[in-house]
Amino acid sequence: MDNSIKRDDGEQIGLFSAVSIGIGGMVGGAIFAVLGISAALAGGAMPIAFCAGGLVALSTSYSYARLSVTFPNRGGTVSFINQAFGHGLFSGSMNNMLLLSYAVVLALYAAAFGGYGATFFAPDQQVMAKHVLLSGAVLVLTLLNIKGAEAVLRTENSINGAKLGILLLFVAVAFAGGLEYANMEASTWVGPVQIVAGAMIIFVNYEGFELISNAAPDIRNPHRTIPAAHYISVGIVILLYILISMAGLGVMGAAGLAGASEYALAAAAEKVLGSLGFTLMAVAALLATASAINATFYSASRITYTMAEADEAPHFLETLFMGQPVTGLLLLSLSTLLVANLVDLNAISTMASSGFLLIFAVVNAANIRLAEATKGSRLISGLALLLCLGALAAICMQVWSSPATRSHLWILAAMVGFSFGLEFAYRACSRER
Repeated sequence: MDNSIKRDDGEQIGLFSAVSIGIGGMVGGAIFAVLGISAALAGGAMPIAFCAGGLVALSTSYSYARLSVTFPNRGGTVSFINQAFGHGLFSGSMNNMLLLSYAVVLALYAAAFGGYGATFFAPDQQVMAKHVLLSGAVLVLTLLNIKGAEAVLRTENSINGAKLGILLLFVAVAFAGGLEYANMEASTWVGPVQIVAGAMIIFVNYEGFELISNAAPDIRNPHRTIPAAHYISVGIVILLYILISMAGLGVMGAAGLAGASEYALAAAAEKVLGSLGFTLMAVAALLATASAINATFYSASRITYTMAEADEAPHFLETLFMGQPVTGLLLLSLSTLLVANLVDLNAISTMASSGFLLIFAVVNAANIRLAEATKGSRLISGLALLLCLGALAAICMQVWSSPATRSHLWILAAMVGFSFGLEFAYRACSRER
């Protein structure tokens, strides 16, 4: 068997497609899942919260752009961390953390798929339907990634167009019908620290821009296209999320969105478009979450292969079946099923956002360390590093402040501890051999 992962056909990616990759990665399943959580945390200041999260993403996209231009590699984040810090315990542990964060964000997408799908069932059947649907989606898309995931990935532009069209339709109709701006007045805001914490707990909405870096080797005119694609895609998504949050608040208020929980966007769409709006948004959520699960499986399973090649993970993860890194894929699938079925949505969102903020902080540090090679600004990456760490601290303070969510902080600590422990154990076993 040829021990190399199947690659694309080499067709060059232009600016439009690169921007589409970034937007598709960010406007995946998360916005459909966490709008209600954001409303509960930030209240009428939700648009400000989304803007704050976007600024952290935009500053970090600078480091990703500089590193991608200088070190184009399908390993993306993994290759940047290894390039800056070598193949040691720290790099291996951070790459483990990246994989864990992907497993958690997959669980978020799966929970959103199950939550929206369950709305088509009778109320007394919805809890069971949610778990059956999310588990079924994960299993089917795992099988699809073993054979033929590329066929679905080729439809990403169409899926992106459909979900963006439905979201923009909702925004346009909501604004045209007149919003209740009193729902966004300063009297409805929470405190500044809570706004920041609320913004960062739903930061997972922005994590997908790094997928542009994975496509760097195939991007045409990379020195101009890669930075432009990062900044344009993040900028568009910031504006889109602000408009969506304003529309949602304007038609339902923070309490109404929070009460709708996992299907807040569909409930808001129903307010302005009737039952058709609810159905359209639910269908958009199902399409978006399914495609996000598939694309994340596709990328994350290849990270396990890259780590094994770099001797940061057991070499059995290099085992291929039909040209695909199946072992890593199956481990991701199992982790996703466990988290999605056993952990509540608020905790999943907190874990995913915290994990990616930590990884993005390390990538910013990598660009500072490699600034001479990347010709990047240490000042910009340093500011982005501080923003990521400050955002992570805000999440920790917010989670610790409530006894109901304090356990989420221990879950995050366990993720970090497990990442380092796993890498330490692997290296200790490797030395003994």
